Amino acid sequence: MITEVVQIDVKPGQEKDFEQAVEMAQTIFRRCKGWNSLEIHRSIEKPSRYRLFIKWETLENHTVDFREGPNFTEWRALVGPHFASPPEVEHMTAVGKY
Repeated sequence: MITEVVQIDVKPGQEKDFEQAVEMAQTIFRRCKGWNSLEIHRSIEKPSRYRLFIKWETLENHTVDFREGPNFTEWRALVGPHFASPPEVEHMTAVGKY
């Protein structure tokens, strides 16, 4: 299991629209191979900044199956208009739980 961590800065004033777009996108993710869950977090200090924590079975489920398929295009059409800048994406693996 890997976690895709995405930092997204949204255009000021479009925060609620972005949150609604992410909620609408749940149907897209549910049909993706290897997708497990998605959490959206909003920064307190920078209210136009979000982090998405998306769990995938494998790295390839995200980088190949999702990113190279039609689900990614559909996802970006929903959320992309709200981006203030390109998202930053990083993949993480758990090394402990305390």
